Amino acid sequence: MSTLARTLAAPEPGWTTTADVVVVGSGIAGLTAALELRTRVPHVLLVTKGELSSGSTVWAQGGIAAALHPEDSPEAHLADTLVAGVGLCDPVAVEVLVTEGPERVRELVERGANFDRAANGDIALTREGGHHADRIAHAGGDATGAEISRALVAQLAAVLDDPGIEVVENALVLDVLTTAPGPDGATRACGVTLHVKGEGTRDGVGAALGRAVVLATGGVGQIFRSSTNPPQATGDGIAAALRAGATLGDLEFVQFHPTVLWLGLGAKGQLPLISEAVRGEGAILLDTEGHRFMPSQHPMAELAPRDVVAHAIVRQMTATASDHVLLDARHLGADFLRARFPTITERLADHGIDWTEEPVPVAPAQHYHSGGVVTDLHGRSSVDGLYAVGEVACTGVHGANRLASNSLLEGLVFAHRAAHDIASRVAAGELPVGEPAPRPGSSALVAAAARSRIQTVASEGPGVVRDGEGLAAAARRLAAVRSDAHEASDVVAQPQAAEWETTNIHQVATALTAAATLRTESRGGHFRTDFPSTDLAWERRVLVSLDDDGSLDVR
Repeated sequence: MSTLARTLAAPEPGWTTTADVVVVGSGIAGLTAALELRTRVPHVLLVTKGELSSGSTVWAQGGIAAALHPEDSPEAHLADTLVAGVGLCDPVAVEVLVTEGPERVRELVERGANFDRAANGDIALTREGGHHADRIAHAGGDATGAEISRALVAQLAAVLDDPGIEVVENALVLDVLTTAPGPDGATRACGVTLHVKGEGTRDGVGAALGRAVVLATGGVGQIFRSSTNPPQATGDGIAAALRAGATLGDLEFVQFHPTVLWLGLGAKGQLPLISEAVRGEGAILLDTEGHRFMPSQHPMAELAPRDVVAHAIVRQMTATASDHVLLDARHLGADFLRARFPTITERLADHGIDWTEEPVPVAPAQHYHSGGVVTDLHGRSSVDGLYAVGEVACTGVHGANRLASNSLLEGLVFAHRAAHDIASRVAAGELPVGEPAPRPGSSALVAAAARSRIQTVASEGPGVVRDGEGLAAAARRLAAVRSDAHEASDVVAQPQAAEWETTNIHQVATALTAAATLRTESRGGHFRTDFPSTDLAWERRVLVSLDDDGSLDVR
């Protein structure tokens, strides 16, 4: 059984600040939570790992899904979401998403988001994989996330002079602070420790204390060798929640985007994705021999759910002894491609590819994580006072596989709900100020030099295609990495950002591997060649948590 540290090894906080609520992250979920809380509690502290506008939302090319068309309905959106989730969605959570989603999108417009418009002035709606209706709203063609982020940051900037809100940029949150156990034996979240980079009075490690903590830290992309996620997506929120005693769920369901620009076997880090909307507009997939293969794989062909397309691509790559396939959009016309997908056109040109004249080499890469910190319908985790919203959360909306463009909507809807829940609980006196207390279990660091090795292990173990032997090997190698970090004389781990991030990557990779090992079937974003079929007995969630001594409990 794996044993993980309960805290990161770090200097004692050299400064302390207080707020009613500490929000961690500046994507759509974090910014929405902060804006909703600002007028409802006296003091909000927003902590972001980079600049205010550097959250993962800015990278979202596809769009935001909502039943905005008169001929569409929340019920139809719910049905498509449940199909994509392959039996593991929480229908109540999905119902919340699809019924409240349209109003939240309209509020985005009121906050200044400029969506693309149809000739009649309505928001223009398109279709993506898994949807049976045109319900995807875009901005700037393929720059939806960037426009939403711009609008929300502008709203936040307009209130920065308000003493009720404070923003701390370039700050890596290390651990969620918790109280001593109460009479019921449970602890509560009461703030975070964080490391602020740069100049100013709040350099180094400090503590931000609050009645509640909202994690909106995004995904886990840098756990893998190649991902569409930005460099800061190192699983910090999931790892911090795990160390704080929160329950995680659905970790094994990792969505690998089928069409990420293939840049060769040595490519790593953040890779450009070719939006699913390209296939929504009619682009087709060909193998390297020029044969179209998706119509024989699924009735929706290129518009099948992402896991279906990704697995079909892997099979076709194996059949043709190739390391990529081709996305052909030439028949859509040069003028259309440049107008509809200006960002993709520009990024491809940066790599010497003119997709109006040639097919684009693509292969699956890690894109989205359907699992995370298990929450209820109001964003509450299993640790009182600790909330999670956006990709870091496991709300039950996505199940085994996220439906295209539901992620921005989830961040919007559940951040709104979490903020209102926190405000009402603060007003009712249900979230008192807590005193941080030491946690049982060890503290540790994994050397930054081990990051590349961990990423290789994760890519080869719980990667696109898995099996028991590979997962067992991954678990052994991850356990060895931890030992190296403690014992090897030639690897020195220092308490600094690279080590803290690498420790988070290691802990999340370990937990994800354990969850994928336990689920002996294939479903959605979890595909095992040794158990290729979906098993009705596994229509249930795998939960992961840490015992007091740091033992990993997978059930």
